[in-house]
Amino acid sequence: MNPSDVAHAIQLALAPVFLLTGIAGLLNAMAGRLARIVDRGRQLTEGPIPRERQIVAAIQVELDSLEHRRYLAGAAITASTFSALLVCTVIAALFLEVMLQIRLSWLLGLLFTGVTLTLVVGLAYFLREIQLATRTVRIPTPSCLR
Repeated sequence: MNPSDVAHAIQLALAPVFLLTGIAGLLNAMAGRLARIVDRGRQLTEGPIPRERQIVAAIQVELDSLEHRRYLAGAAITASTFSALLVCTVIAALFLEVMLQIRLSWLLGLLFTGVTLTLVVGLAYFLREIQLATRTVRIPTPSCLR
């Protein structure tokens, strides 16, 4: 093995590293949404309990929606994190292929397919959470603006 082989391995690993950076950005956005969901749930449950049944029922509906959104955001984060772990495995396999002078193209193809599929799953959960949020959250208009 010569130094140019190591340089070639680093060049091959750059594309997956950029993918890893993109996934990290997505995870940051997903974690932010999850934090907002949790904060809203705490806001609803830590205040005084209202006495009117209609208000209690409305709070329960929102809490149920928040719980479903929390599940979707958590699933999106899990799938995307698994995708990032697979990208790291692709990078390691690329280096092993060069260092050990063995053909791992079948493994690399399988791992990269796994990266893509788990990222698709994570993005699908994330999209579903966003759709649910935009459908269930209403911004009240003050009566003076109507």
